[in-house]
Amino acid sequence: MPTADQFNQILNEIETAGAVDEKDRADFARFLAFSGCRLNEAKQATWQDVDWKKNELTIHCLKRRATSDETQTREIPIVPAMRQLLTRLHSERQPKPEDTICRVFVCKKPLVRACEIVGCARLTHHSLRHLFATFCIEAGIDIPTVSRWLGHSDGGALAMRVYGHLRREHSQLMAQRVTFGALPEPENMMQLKAVN
Repeated sequence: MPTADQFNQILNEIETAGAVDEKDRADFARFLAFSGCRLNEAKQATWQDVDWKKNELTIHCLKRRATSDETQTREIPIVPAMRQLLTRLHSERQPKPEDTICRVFVCKKPLVRACEIVGCARLTHHSLRHLFATFCIEAGIDIPTVSRWLGHSDGGALAMRVYGHLRREHSQLMAQRVTFGALPEPENMMQLKAVN
C-alpha cells in the first residue's frame, strides 16, 4: 500500500495528466479511498445519501442484494478527508439531491499510470478500499469497527485475514508502545564511571 504522501502524489499525477475529466477521475479515486466503498456502491452514492448533521454517508450495499430481495444500506461516518472532498464538490457543483456524488466511475488507467510515475505498487479501484481499511487500522480504529464500515457482516474475521498485515513502519511504531512498567535494575550490574 502507498503511504499517505505517495497517495497524494498519485492523486496529483491523475489531476495533471492532461485528460478532459482528470479532476473528476482524481475525485473518484479520493471518494473510493476515503469511504472504503466497493466500486458499485460508489456508483450509487447520491447527494441525498450525505447527512451533513450526523456526519454520515449512507452506502447502498449492492453485494447483499444478490442474495436477498431486501435493500441493504449501511451508514459510515464521514472521515475528515471525505468531508473536505464532499464540501468542495458540493460548493463547486451546487448539485441536486438525486445527483450522483461522483461524475465518473472509472479511474483505472490513470491510477495505474500514476502509480508507475510515483514508483509504488499498482493500485486498482478495489485497492483503494484496502487503502481505506489499512489507514483506518493504522490510525488505531479497531477491526470490528472498520469491518462494519466496509459492510462485512462477520464481526471482523475477514478484515483480520485481509487487513491484519501491517506495514513494517507501522509495526515498529506500535512496538514502541509496548511497555512492561518500570523494570528494576538488575542487582548484579555495576555502574561504570565515565572516563574523560
